[in-house]
Amino acid sequence: MSEPIAVPQPDQSRFDFALRLADNCLVLGQRLAEWCGRGPELEEDMALTNIALDLIGQAQLWFEYASELDAQQRSADALAFFRDQNEFRNVLLVEQPNHDFGYTITRQFYFDSFHYLLLNELVASTDQRVRGISEMAFKEVAYHLRHSTAWVCRLGDGTAESHRRIQQAISDLWCYTGELFAPDTVDAEMFRDRVAPDLSRLQIIWLHQVNSIFKQATLQLPESIWMQTGGKQGAHGESMGYLVGEMQFLRRIYPDAQW
Repeated sequence: MSEPIAVPQPDQSRFDFALRLADNCLVLGQRLAEWCGRGPELEEDMALTNIALDLIGQAQLWFEYASELDAQQRSADALAFFRDQNEFRNVLLVEQPNHDFGYTITRQFYFDSFHYLLLNELVASTDQRVRGISEMAFKEVAYHLRHSTAWVCRLGDGTAESHRRIQQAISDLWCYTGELFAPDTVDAEMFRDRVAPDLSRLQIIWLHQVNSIFKQATLQLPESIWMQTGGKQGAHGESMGYLVGEMQFLRRIYPDAQW
């Protein structure tokens, strides 16, 4: 006889951890989807849309795992489409508006650099489900990072105008990067149980790699040390409300619809 499959039990910290991973992917995927039909060139329009689809696919896997751990027994769809703004646990970086292509690429590069390092550690997680999802997502995120890195270099070492605009985006979005590595009780518990890595160690590697790319692109690493936080605890900006409203509109209008 085969061994029975272990069914996850409600676990608040592990649920919160999975939910954060899901929300990061879903919200950033939604932001990138706003570029569909508006890209600076056809190939890039398709690339941004495909990255959005990758992230939303990853979000679905994380939501499914979170659903299994949820004490309220909500489905993956319910977690995605029937929570209010203050119930989302994504970092503030991923919800920032697109503004222009330079902002979008900078936001993507900051997150991709972090996401790649995180998944590289999560593939060795003691949690089998976290490990499995991370192994699948890692290959996609490796491409995401190559894509955003190439554009940072192209814009930074391009025309005077492209250099100025992406440098402005780098400076403006810098204050949201600290939250990626700001641990709280959930992060501490996941590290203790060897589910997730030490964020402070990742930050050192991240800073080195980001600075290395900026040097190649003739860009400057911001000097500011003041950072925005609160997204992981549900404190979001005004733009997040519009994003959630647009994302959830159809599902809430037709809650019982079958597609």
